[in-house]
Amino acid sequence: MTKQERGTRTRDALIRSAAGEFHQHGYALATLSAISVGAGVSPGALHFHFENKAAIAEAVEDAACTTLRRTARIAYGHRSNALQNLVDTTHALARLFREDIVVRAGFRLSCSNHCRTELNLRQEWQSCVQQRLAEAADEGLLGGGAVRQQDLARTIVAATIGLVTLSQDSGEWLSPHAVTGMWRTLLPALTAPESLAGLEPEGTPAVIIHSLAPVG
Repeated sequence: MTKQERGTRTRDALIRSAAGEFHQHGYALATLSAISVGAGVSPGALHFHFENKAAIAEAVEDAACTTLRRTARIAYGHRSNALQNLVDTTHALARLFREDIVVRAGFRLSCSNHCRTELNLRQEWQSCVQQRLAEAADEGLLGGGAVRQQDLARTIVAATIGLVTLSQDSGEWLSPHAVTGMWRTLLPALTAPESLAGLEPEGTPAVIIHSLAPVG
């Protein structure tokens, strides 16, 4: 293993250890000593890669953002129609939150008052939802005008962010069953019965699985 490869592995281990500490204790109570112990490295190795706690928190946020964006991008590439794509993207992202501690911690940090960076993952998700709804309107899947689209976007964002927030106490809130139940409730309000019949609130399995594959 080259020196560069060892450095990359050490940095990744520190990010994952920090994510665990931030998720369990929050930014304020997480300590650099616990992060270094969790990564199995010395405090000196930690400070070689990260100047302070804010720097490693920013790295956790960046890593989470990269993974979330990548997953949404892959899901979008497998789209059938805009509403089904929104459902599939939500299921893929929910699976990430269930399985990836860096994603969970990075999202929590991006919403925290203790640690503010330029990232705003909630705003990015809102923009994604608004884009999919605009595309659904162009495809003739939505009724009403721009005002209704805005109301629908707010409802979907509130529901999905609510599930993420509640999942901090119980992962069941982001289970496939919970996400499917949310879409079974919301989809009838989004589209006409003739379009609803072709939508799968449980998501398209192939799209969800492929969305989590590595890129490049």
